[in-house]
Amino acid sequence: QVQLVEAGGGSVQPGGSLILSCAASDRTYSNSCMGWFRQAPGTEREGVASIHFGVGSTYYLDSIKERFSISRDIAKNMIYLQMNNLKAEDSGMYYCAARIPAMARSGVACYFALQTGDVNWGQGTQVTVSS
Repeated sequence: QVQLVEAGGGSVQPGGSLILSCAASDRTYSNSCMGWFRQAPGTEREGVASIHFGVGSTYYLDSIKERFSISRDIAKNMIYLQMNNLKAEDSGMYYCAARIPAMARSGVACYFALQTGDVNWGQGTQVTVSS
Protein backbone atom coordinates (compact mmCIF):
# COMPACT_ATOMS: atom_id res chain seq x y z
CA GLN A 1 0.00 0.00 0.00
CA VAL A 2 1.48 3.34 -1.03
CA GLN A 3 2.21 5.86 1.70
CA LEU A 4 1.39 9.50 1.08
CA VAL A 5 3.02 12.39 2.93
CA GLU A 6 1.70 15.93 2.63
CA ALA A 7 3.57 19.13 3.37
CA GLY A 8 3.15 22.85 2.90
CA GLY A 9 0.17 23.77 5.02
CA GLY A 10 0.16 26.77 7.29
CA SER A 11 -1.54 30.00 8.23
CA VAL A 12 -2.01 32.83 5.77
CA GLN A 13 -4.09 35.97 5.46
CA PRO A 14 -6.95 36.19 2.98
CA GLY A 15 -5.57 36.75 -0.49
CA GLY A 16 -2.40 34.86 0.30
CA SER A 17 -0.95 31.78 -1.35
CA LEU A 18 0.27 28.35 -0.32
CA ILE A 19 1.72 25.37 -2.14
CA LEU A 20 0.91 21.91 -0.84
CA SER A 21 2.96 18.89 -1.84
CA CYS A 22 2.31 15.18 -1.59
CA ALA A 23 5.01 12.55 -1.91
CA ALA A 24 4.14 8.96 -2.72
CA SER A 25 6.34 6.27 -1.22
CA ASP A 26 6.26 4.05 -4.25
CA ARG A 27 6.38 4.58 -7.95
CA THR A 28 3.18 6.20 -9.15
CA TYR A 29 2.19 4.42 -12.29
CA SER A 30 0.84 6.09 -15.39
CA ASN A 31 -2.62 4.63 -14.79
CA SER A 32 -3.04 6.25 -11.38
CA CYS A 33 -5.31 8.92 -10.01
CA MET A 34 -4.19 11.39 -7.38
CA GLY A 35 -5.85 14.38 -5.85
CA TRP A 36 -6.54 16.69 -2.96
CA PHE A 37 -9.46 16.67 -0.57
CA ARG A 38 -10.25 19.00 2.29
CA GLN A 39 -12.35 18.91 5.40
CA ALA A 40 -13.37 21.75 7.68
CA PRO A 41 -14.66 21.09 11.21
CA GLY A 42 -18.27 19.92 11.14
CA THR A 43 -18.31 19.34 7.40
CA GLU A 44 -17.84 16.37 5.13
CA ARG A 45 -14.62 15.84 3.26
CA GLU A 46 -14.84 17.21 -0.27
CA GLY A 47 -12.75 16.70 -3.35
CA VAL A 48 -10.82 19.82 -4.34
CA ALA A 49 -8.78 18.76 -7.36
CA SER A 50 -7.69 15.62 -9.13
CA ILE A 51 -5.14 14.63 -11.74
CA HIS A 52 -4.60 11.58 -13.88
CA PHE A 53 -0.95 10.91 -13.21
CA GLY A 54 -0.09 9.56 -16.63
CA VAL A 55 -2.12 11.84 -18.88
CA GLY A 56 -1.93 14.95 -16.72
CA SER A 57 -5.63 15.67 -17.16
CA THR A 58 -7.06 17.65 -14.26
CA TYR A 59 -10.41 18.45 -12.68
CA TYR A 60 -11.39 21.03 -10.07
CA LEU A 61 -14.16 21.78 -7.65
CA ASP A 62 -16.09 24.70 -9.11
CA SER A 63 -15.49 27.01 -6.15
CA ILE A 64 -11.70 26.87 -6.50
CA LYS A 65 -11.02 26.27 -10.19
CA GLU A 66 -9.92 29.84 -10.90
CA ARG A 67 -7.61 29.98 -7.88
CA PHE A 68 -6.07 26.52 -7.39
CA SER A 69 -3.86 24.50 -9.69
CA ILE A 70 -2.89 20.83 -9.36
CA SER A 71 0.24 19.47 -10.99
CA ARG A 72 2.45 16.42 -10.84
CA ASP A 73 6.14 15.55 -11.03
CA ILE A 74 6.43 12.09 -12.54
CA ALA A 75 10.12 11.66 -11.72
CA LYS A 76 9.57 12.50 -8.05
CA ASN A 77 6.22 10.69 -7.61
CA MET A 78 4.72 13.88 -6.27
CA ILE A 79 1.73 16.10 -6.79
CA TYR A 80 1.27 19.71 -5.82
CA LEU A 81 -1.59 22.07 -5.14
CA GLN A 82 -0.89 25.73 -5.82
CA MET A 83 -3.49 27.77 -3.93
CA ASN A 84 -3.84 31.48 -4.72
CA ASN A 85 -6.16 34.19 -3.45
CA LEU A 86 -7.02 32.09 -0.45
CA LYS A 87 -10.27 32.76 1.37
CA ALA A 88 -11.41 32.00 4.89
CA GLU A 89 -13.69 29.27 3.57
CA ASP A 90 -10.64 27.46 2.16
CA SER A 91 -9.51 26.69 5.72
CA GLY A 92 -9.41 23.05 6.71
CA MET A 93 -7.37 19.91 6.74
CA TYR A 94 -6.12 19.05 3.28
CA TYR A 95 -5.55 15.41 2.39
CA CYS A 96 -3.69 13.83 -0.47
CA ALA A 97 -5.38 10.81 -2.05
CA ALA A 98 -4.22 8.21 -4.53
CA ARG A 99 -5.77 5.30 -6.33
CA ILE A 100 -3.11 3.04 -7.82
CA PRO A 101 -3.89 1.57 -10.28
CA ALA A 102 -7.04 3.20 -11.53
CA MET A 103 -9.37 2.45 -14.44
CA ALA A 104 -10.05 6.17 -14.87
CA ARG A 105 -8.45 7.87 -17.85
CA SER A 106 -9.16 11.55 -17.21
CA GLY A 107 -9.06 14.11 -14.47
CA VAL A 108 -12.82 14.18 -14.05
CA ALA A 109 -13.00 10.38 -13.94
CA CYS A 110 -10.23 10.42 -11.35
CA TYR A 111 -12.18 12.95 -9.28
CA PHE A 112 -14.99 10.45 -8.80
CA ALA A 113 -12.70 7.41 -8.63
CA LEU A 114 -10.95 8.93 -5.62
CA GLN A 115 -14.21 9.07 -3.71
CA THR A 116 -14.92 5.36 -3.71
CA GLY A 117 -13.12 2.07 -3.50
CA ASP A 118 -9.54 1.36 -2.58
CA VAL A 119 -8.03 4.82 -2.02
CA ASN A 120 -4.84 5.62 -0.13
CA TRP A 121 -4.82 8.71 2.10
CA GLY A 122 -2.17 10.92 3.60
CA GLN A 123 -2.26 12.15 7.18
CA GLY A 124 -3.34 15.64 6.16
CA THR A 125 -1.90 19.13 6.42
CA GLN A 126 -3.72 22.06 8.01
CA VAL A 127 -4.51 25.22 6.06
CA THR A 128 -5.79 28.22 8.00
CA VAL A 129 -6.83 31.42 6.26
CA SER A 130 -7.50 34.21 8.69
CA SER A 131 -6.87 37.90 9.14
